[in-house]
Amino acid sequence: MTELGREESTKKDDRPASGLAAEIVRILRKRKGYTQDQLGDLIGWTGSAISAVETRAQPVSDDMLVALEPAIGEGLGVFTVARPYILRERFPKRFRDFSILEAEALSISTYENFVVDGLFQTEEYARALIGGSYPPAAESKREELVEARRSRRAIFDREDPPYLELVLEESVLRRPFGSYEILRRGQLLALVEDAERPNVSVQVLPLDRGLNGRHAGDRGSMKLVETKDHEHVVYMEIEDQGLLISQPAEVSQLTHRYAKIRAQALSPDDSVAFIKRLAGEME
Repeated sequence: MTELGREESTKKDDRPASGLAAEIVRILRKRKGYTQDQLGDLIGWTGSAISAVETRAQPVSDDMLVALEPAIGEGLGVFTVARPYILRERFPKRFRDFSILEAEALSISTYENFVVDGLFQTEEYARALIGGSYPPAAESKREELVEARRSRRAIFDREDPPYLELVLEESVLRRPFGSYEILRRGQLLALVEDAERPNVSVQVLPLDRGLNGRHAGDRGSMKLVETKDHEHVVYMEIEDQGLLISQPAEVSQLTHRYAKIRAQALSPDDSVAFIKRLAGEME
Protein backbone atom coordinates (compact mmCIF):
# COMPACT_ATOMS: atom_id res chain seq x y z
CA MET A 1 0.00 0.00 0.00
CA THR A 2 1.31 3.42 -0.92
CA GLU A 3 0.10 6.43 1.03
CA LEU A 4 -0.15 9.80 -0.65
CA GLY A 5 -0.16 13.28 0.85
CA ARG A 6 -0.75 12.86 4.56
CA GLU A 7 -0.02 16.53 5.26
CA GLU A 8 -1.10 19.69 3.55
CA SER A 9 1.49 22.42 3.05
CA THR A 10 1.10 26.12 2.45
CA LYS A 11 4.79 26.72 1.76
CA LYS A 12 5.67 28.39 -1.54
CA ASP A 13 8.14 25.57 -2.22
CA ASP A 14 5.14 23.27 -2.38
CA ARG A 15 4.29 24.78 -5.78
CA PRO A 16 7.44 24.53 -7.90
CA ALA A 17 5.62 24.90 -11.25
CA SER A 18 3.97 28.14 -10.08
CA GLY A 19 7.33 29.40 -8.86
CA LEU A 20 8.96 28.66 -12.20
CA ALA A 21 6.12 30.36 -14.06
CA ALA A 22 6.53 33.45 -11.86
CA GLU A 23 10.22 33.67 -12.78
CA ILE A 24 9.44 33.23 -16.48
CA VAL A 25 6.83 36.00 -16.35
CA ARG A 26 9.36 38.37 -14.74
CA ILE A 27 12.15 37.50 -17.20
CA LEU A 28 10.02 37.73 -20.35
CA ARG A 29 8.28 40.91 -19.14
CA LYS A 30 11.63 42.63 -18.66
CA ARG A 31 12.91 41.30 -21.97
CA LYS A 32 9.95 42.99 -23.65
CA GLY A 33 10.67 46.20 -21.73
CA TYR A 34 7.27 46.29 -20.00
CA THR A 35 6.60 47.54 -16.52
CA GLN A 36 4.21 45.51 -14.42
CA ASP A 37 1.49 48.09 -15.07
CA GLN A 38 2.12 48.00 -18.82
CA LEU A 39 1.92 44.22 -18.98
CA GLY A 40 -1.21 44.31 -16.84
CA ASP A 41 -2.86 46.81 -19.21
CA LEU A 42 -1.88 44.64 -22.18
CA ILE A 43 -3.50 41.46 -20.90
CA GLY A 44 -6.40 42.96 -18.92
CA TRP A 45 -5.01 42.71 -15.38
CA THR A 46 -3.69 45.27 -12.95
CA GLY A 47 -0.02 45.90 -12.34
CA SER A 48 -0.52 44.75 -8.77
CA ALA A 49 -1.82 41.41 -10.06
CA ILE A 50 1.35 40.98 -12.12
CA SER A 51 3.41 41.92 -9.07
CA ALA A 52 1.56 39.38 -6.94
CA VAL A 53 2.40 36.65 -9.46
CA GLU A 54 6.05 37.60 -9.78
CA THR A 55 6.57 37.77 -6.02
CA ARG A 56 4.57 34.55 -5.58
CA ALA A 57 2.14 36.30 -3.26
CA GLN A 58 -0.62 34.89 -5.53
CA PRO A 59 -0.31 31.93 -7.91
CA VAL A 60 -0.86 32.72 -11.57
CA SER A 61 -4.41 31.93 -12.68
CA ASP A 62 -5.21 29.77 -15.68
CA ASP A 63 -6.87 32.72 -17.42
CA MET A 64 -3.72 34.81 -16.94
CA LEU A 65 -1.56 32.03 -18.39
CA VAL A 66 -3.75 32.00 -21.50
CA ALA A 67 -3.42 35.79 -21.83
CA LEU A 68 0.34 35.81 -21.21
CA GLU A 69 1.14 33.42 -24.06
CA PRO A 70 0.44 35.80 -26.97
CA ALA A 71 1.58 38.85 -25.00
CA ILE A 72 5.09 37.81 -23.96
CA GLY A 73 5.38 34.10 -24.79
CA GLU A 74 7.40 34.83 -27.95
CA GLY A 75 5.88 31.84 -29.70
CA LEU A 76 7.61 29.39 -27.37
CA GLY A 77 4.41 27.98 -25.89
CA VAL A 78 5.89 28.01 -22.38
CA PHE A 79 2.71 29.24 -20.69
CA THR A 80 0.57 26.72 -22.58
CA VAL A 81 2.86 23.89 -21.49
CA ALA A 82 2.81 25.17 -17.90
CA ARG A 83 -0.99 25.16 -17.55
CA PRO A 84 -1.60 21.49 -16.60
CA TYR A 85 1.29 21.51 -14.13
CA ILE A 86 0.05 24.65 -12.40
CA LEU A 87 -3.54 23.43 -12.35
CA ARG A 88 -2.32 20.24 -10.68
CA GLU A 89 -0.72 22.28 -7.89
CA ARG A 90 -4.12 23.67 -6.98
CA PHE A 91 -5.31 20.30 -5.84
CA PRO A 92 -4.88 19.38 -2.17
CA LYS A 93 -1.44 17.85 -1.79
CA ARG A 94 -2.89 14.42 -0.99
CA PHE A 95 -4.59 14.32 -4.40
CA ARG A 96 -1.86 15.63 -6.72
CA ASP A 97 -0.08 12.39 -7.51
CA PHE A 98 -3.35 10.59 -8.09
CA SER A 99 -4.58 13.40 -10.36
CA ILE A 100 -1.90 12.41 -12.88
CA LEU A 101 -3.18 8.82 -12.92
CA GLU A 102 -6.76 10.04 -13.21
CA ALA A 103 -6.04 12.33 -16.15
CA GLU A 104 -4.39 9.51 -18.13
CA ALA A 105 -6.55 6.59 -16.97
CA LEU A 106 -8.07 4.04 -19.33
CA SER A 107 -11.00 3.42 -16.98
CA ILE A 108 -12.23 4.73 -13.64
CA SER A 109 -14.89 2.97 -11.56
CA THR A 110 -16.12 4.90 -8.53
CA TYR A 111 -18.38 4.21 -5.58
CA GLU A 112 -19.48 7.20 -3.48
CA ASN A 113 -21.67 7.11 -0.39
CA PHE A 114 -21.69 10.73 0.81
CA VAL A 115 -21.13 13.25 -2.00
CA VAL A 116 -21.21 13.25 -5.80
CA ASP A 117 -17.79 12.25 -7.13
CA GLY A 118 -15.61 15.26 -7.94
CA LEU A 119 -15.38 14.41 -11.65
CA PHE A 120 -19.16 14.75 -11.92
CA GLN A 121 -19.70 17.80 -9.71
CA THR A 122 -21.15 21.00 -11.13
CA GLU A 123 -19.39 24.26 -10.34
CA GLU A 124 -22.19 25.38 -7.98
CA TYR A 125 -22.25 22.05 -6.14
CA ALA A 126 -18.45 22.04 -5.79
CA ARG A 127 -18.43 25.63 -4.52
CA ALA A 128 -21.12 24.92 -1.92
CA LEU A 129 -19.40 21.72 -0.81
CA ILE A 130 -15.93 23.27 -0.53
CA GLY A 131 -17.27 26.46 1.04
CA GLY A 132 -19.00 24.53 3.81
CA SER A 133 -16.10 22.26 4.77
CA TYR A 134 -14.17 22.52 8.03
CA PRO A 135 -11.79 24.05 8.78
CA PRO A 136 -12.97 26.75 6.37
CA ALA A 137 -10.59 27.94 3.65
CA ALA A 138 -10.08 31.56 2.59
CA GLU A 139 -12.34 32.67 -0.25
CA SER A 140 -9.44 32.87 -2.73
CA LYS A 141 -8.40 29.33 -1.81
CA ARG A 142 -11.97 28.09 -2.17
CA GLU A 143 -12.20 29.45 -5.70
CA GLU A 144 -8.84 27.91 -6.53
CA LEU A 145 -10.06 24.52 -5.32
CA VAL A 146 -13.30 24.87 -7.32
CA GLU A 147 -11.35 25.72 -10.47
CA ALA A 148 -9.00 22.79 -9.92
CA ARG A 149 -11.86 20.37 -9.36
CA ARG A 150 -13.70 21.54 -12.46
CA SER A 151 -10.48 21.26 -14.50
CA ARG A 152 -10.61 17.50 -13.94
CA ARG A 153 -13.56 17.33 -16.30
CA ALA A 154 -11.15 17.75 -19.21
CA ILE A 155 -10.98 13.96 -19.03
CA PHE A 156 -14.48 13.82 -20.59
CA ASP A 157 -13.23 15.60 -23.69
CA ARG A 158 -10.04 13.65 -24.22
CA GLU A 159 -9.49 12.38 -27.76
CA ASP A 160 -9.57 8.89 -26.26
CA PRO A 161 -11.84 9.34 -23.21
CA PRO A 162 -11.74 6.68 -20.50
CA TYR A 163 -14.63 4.46 -19.54
CA LEU A 164 -16.19 6.07 -16.47
CA GLU A 165 -18.43 4.16 -14.12
CA LEU A 166 -20.11 5.78 -11.12
CA VAL A 167 -22.17 4.09 -8.41
CA LEU A 168 -23.87 6.50 -6.01
CA GLU A 169 -25.79 5.81 -2.83
CA GLU A 170 -29.33 7.15 -3.10
CA SER A 171 -28.62 9.29 -0.03
CA VAL A 172 -26.04 11.23 -2.07
CA LEU A 173 -28.77 12.27 -4.49
CA ARG A 174 -30.95 13.53 -1.66
CA ARG A 175 -28.26 15.40 0.30
CA PRO A 176 -28.22 19.13 -0.63
CA PHE A 177 -25.22 21.42 -0.39
CA GLY A 178 -25.96 25.13 -0.62
CA SER A 179 -29.59 24.70 -1.66
CA TYR A 180 -32.03 22.19 -3.11
CA GLU A 181 -31.93 24.21 -6.32
CA ILE A 182 -28.19 23.54 -6.69
CA LEU A 183 -28.88 19.86 -6.16
CA ARG A 184 -31.97 19.50 -8.34
CA ARG A 185 -31.64 21.84 -11.29
CA GLY A 186 -27.86 21.69 -11.38
CA GLN A 187 -26.30 18.53 -10.03
CA LEU A 188 -28.98 15.90 -10.64
CA LEU A 189 -29.67 17.04 -14.19
CA ALA A 190 -25.92 17.24 -14.87
CA LEU A 191 -25.61 13.62 -13.76
CA VAL A 192 -28.30 12.65 -16.24
CA GLU A 193 -26.44 14.47 -19.04
CA ASP A 194 -23.15 12.79 -18.16
CA ALA A 195 -24.85 9.40 -17.99
CA GLU A 196 -25.92 9.83 -21.61
CA ARG A 197 -22.30 9.90 -22.79
CA PRO A 198 -21.36 6.64 -24.53
CA ASN A 199 -18.35 6.08 -22.25
CA VAL A 200 -20.18 6.80 -18.97
CA SER A 201 -22.35 4.63 -16.75
CA VAL A 202 -24.18 5.95 -13.66
CA GLN A 203 -25.93 3.64 -11.19
CA VAL A 204 -27.84 4.25 -7.97
CA LEU A 205 -27.62 2.01 -4.90
CA PRO A 206 -31.08 2.18 -3.26
CA LEU A 207 -31.44 3.56 0.24
CA ASP A 208 -33.21 0.40 1.42
CA ARG A 209 -30.55 -1.94 0.08
CA GLY A 210 -29.60 -3.11 3.57
CA LEU A 211 -33.10 -4.37 4.39
CA ASN A 212 -32.29 -7.79 2.99
CA GLY A 213 -29.20 -8.04 5.20
CA ARG A 214 -26.61 -7.49 2.44
CA HIS A 215 -24.93 -4.17 1.61
CA ALA A 216 -21.43 -4.41 0.10
CA GLY A 217 -20.79 -0.66 0.33
CA ASP A 218 -20.77 -0.38 4.12
CA ARG A 219 -17.02 0.26 4.33
CA GLY A 220 -16.92 3.49 2.39
CA SER A 221 -16.08 5.02 -0.95
CA MET A 222 -13.43 3.86 -3.40
CA LYS A 223 -12.11 4.57 -6.87
CA LEU A 224 -10.74 1.78 -9.08
CA VAL A 225 -8.41 2.86 -11.87
CA GLU A 226 -6.87 1.13 -14.86
CA THR A 227 -3.78 3.16 -15.69
CA LYS A 228 -2.42 3.92 -19.14
CA ASP A 229 0.06 1.07 -18.55
CA HIS A 230 -2.84 -1.35 -17.87
CA GLU A 231 -2.04 -1.56 -14.17
CA HIS A 232 -4.87 -1.57 -11.62
CA VAL A 233 -4.89 0.58 -8.49
CA VAL A 234 -7.44 1.72 -5.94
CA TYR A 235 -7.62 5.24 -4.53
CA MET A 236 -9.44 6.24 -1.34
CA GLU A 237 -9.62 9.37 0.81
CA ILE A 238 -10.06 9.15 4.57
CA GLU A 239 -10.11 12.31 6.72
CA ASP A 240 -7.75 14.36 4.51
CA GLN A 241 -5.48 11.42 3.76
CA GLY A 242 -5.13 9.97 0.28
CA LEU A 243 -4.45 6.25 0.00
CA LEU A 244 -3.26 4.66 -3.23
CA ILE A 245 -3.38 0.88 -3.07
CA SER A 246 -1.39 -1.06 -5.65
CA GLN A 247 -0.66 -4.40 -3.95
CA PRO A 248 -2.36 -6.99 -6.23
CA ALA A 249 -4.05 -9.00 -3.48
CA GLU A 250 -5.57 -5.90 -1.89
CA VAL A 251 -6.62 -4.47 -5.26
CA SER A 252 -8.24 -7.78 -6.13
CA GLN A 253 -10.26 -7.87 -2.92
CA LEU A 254 -11.46 -4.30 -3.36
CA THR A 255 -12.28 -4.92 -7.01
CA HIS A 256 -14.49 -7.85 -6.02
CA ARG A 257 -16.18 -5.72 -3.37
CA TYR A 258 -16.84 -2.97 -5.92
CA ALA A 259 -18.29 -5.53 -8.34
CA LYS A 260 -20.71 -6.63 -5.62
CA ILE A 261 -21.70 -3.01 -4.93
CA ARG A 262 -22.38 -2.46 -8.63
CA ALA A 263 -24.43 -5.67 -8.82
CA GLN A 264 -26.59 -4.51 -5.90
CA ALA A 265 -27.33 -1.16 -7.58
CA LEU A 266 -30.11 -0.33 -10.02
CA SER A 267 -29.34 -0.84 -13.70
CA PRO A 268 -27.96 2.19 -15.59
CA ASP A 269 -31.30 2.79 -17.36
CA ASP A 270 -33.32 2.44 -14.16
CA SER A 271 -30.84 4.68 -12.34
CA VAL A 272 -31.16 7.51 -14.85
CA ALA A 273 -34.94 7.22 -14.67
CA PHE A 274 -34.73 7.34 -10.88
CA ILE A 275 -32.53 10.47 -10.92
CA LYS A 276 -34.92 12.22 -13.30
CA ARG A 277 -37.88 11.30 -11.11
CA LEU A 278 -36.10 12.52 -7.98
CA ALA A 279 -35.24 15.84 -9.65
CA GLY A 280 -38.90 16.27 -10.53
CA GLU A 281 -40.00 15.55 -6.96
CA MET A 282 -37.78 18.37 -5.69
CA GLU A 283 -39.48 21.02 -7.82
